[in-house]
Parts: sequence; structure tokens; C-alpha cells
Amino acid sequence: MARNSSEVVYQRIQETPIVPLFFNADLSIATSVLKACYDGGIRVFEFTNRGKEAPYIFAKAMEYVEKECPDLVLGIGTIYDAKQANEFIQMGADFMLQPFITESVGEVCGKHDIPWMPGAMTLTEIRQAEIWGAKIVKIFPGNVVGPAFVKALKGPMPNTQIMVTGGVEPNKESLSTWFNAGAAAVGMGSQLFPADLIAKKDYQAIEQMIAQLITTYREL
Repeated sequence: MARNSSEVVYQRIQETPIVPLFFNADLSIATSVLKACYDGGIRVFEFTNRGKEAPYIFAKAMEYVEKECPDLVLGIGTIYDAKQANEFIQMGADFMLQPFITESVGEVCGKHDIPWMPGAMTLTEIRQAEIWGAKIVKIFPGNVVGPAFVKALKGPMPNTQIMVTGGVEPNKESLSTWFNAGAAAVGMGSQLFPADLIAKKDYQAIEQMIAQLITTYREL
């Protein structure tokens, strides 16, 4: 079961609302990237469920995090159905994300008190997710709807907590634009993990990039 309570997860997101998204079928690469992000100051990390190796890699990554990254909350993304949700909760997932909304996944997360962050693109979808238990709703893909959409929805839905994924870049201008529009958090994947750095296994460069990004956020 989850190592951290839902309150701890939400607190970590509030403290450092930058959430890396990553998957690699090589366990050594996956754990090395996790550690680089942790050493750079990240405390919330989404492991993306992609490929048949994902459950095994996630389970091993969770064991690694317990020993090497004690303050990190580790969640799982790209969950399709309740069966997958249950499987990853049993492995210890601290939170769960979807690219869409599935009521049964929300029910499973609610039963186990696991933060559920489904993906949405319209106000109706966002409100439905909240009714089904989501305290943070993921806007995806962010580059399609844009910051103006987030700003507009905060008018009729001022208390809605939004995490934007897709279209967020690791620089001051992008972070400022999204957070000023009303985003509560942002998720970033390939932008944080350039293919050349992964290929070279230059984890120090990743750590430095993460540390600078967090400094940039805190200076907004």
C-alpha cells in the first residue's frame, strides 16, 4: 500500500509543484533518473505506465525509493482501468494519474485514500472528475488548451486545483505563464530528460537542470 498519506502527497505537491514524468524499461536508468531528480530537489515523481515492463520496473523503483529517496512521493501515470489501479496500489503507488477520466479508477483510489488526478479538457469533464473524488485535475494536453483556458476556468471554478501536463517547458517564461494563469502544479516529461543526456547517462546534468528549475520556480 502507499507509503505516504494523501495529505503528505498534496503537501509535497504544494511545496514543489513540479512533477517529472518518466519511464524507461532499463531499471538502472529508471532509478538513476529518480535519484538525479531527488538530489536536484524534486519530491513528487510520476512513473509512467508504458510497456509490459512497467509493473516490474515500478515495483523495483519503489523499493529503491524507500531506501534512497525517503522524502519522495512516487506515483503512477497512464492508468487505464480499475484492475491496473489496484495492481499499482498494491505495489505502493502514492498517487495515480490518468490521461482521461475513468469513474472506476476514481472509486478504487477513493477506497484506498490514494490521490487521483485524471486528465480532462473541458469544464464539464473537470467538474465530473471532482464529483467522482479528484482534488487535483490534470489538464492534458496543456499545449492544446493553453494558459488562457486555465485562467478562464478559474473564473467559474476558483477552487479547482489544476495540474497542467503537456506544453510546459523548463524555463522561467513557461513556468510563470502557467502558474500566473492559475495552475497549481505542472508536469513535464521529455523536456526534462533530453534523449542525448539519457543516452550518455549524464545524470549529473539532469540533477543540475532540475535544481536550476526549482530555483527558477521559487524566484517567480
